Amino acid sequence: QVQLVESGGGSVQPGGSHRLTCTASGFSLDWYSIGYFREGAGKGREGVACLGPRGSVKYGNAVKGRFKISREPGQNTVYLDMDDLGVEDTALYRCTTFSNGCYEWAFDYWGQGTRVSVSP
Repeated sequence: QVQLVESGGGSVQPGGSHRLTCTASGFSLDWYSIGYFREGAGKGREGVACLGPRGSVKYGNAVKGRFKISREPGQNTVYLDMDDLGVEDTALYRCTTFSNGCYEWAFDYWGQGTRVSVSP
């Protein structure tokens, strides 16, 4: 059974940094892609980051150059490091698997999410 559990959400000031953690179970990151999408107020799902099993990465246009996704070696744990956060990054961040790898933002399974709030 696929399970994805996010942690690390919280309040951050604009320009600050923050780290989210996703712990996956029921499958191995050695074989599947994993990442995050987010849901902001009044917005639909927005792809944030994807990490492929061989290390390929993909980022949403809104976060390129500011966010970095990585994996704990040998573990089913993924990190999303977020820098230079702005109020537009305020959202519920969900850890997700992808039905077509990192080729497209096609979300398969996802967790309950962790909320990041960016405000002065």
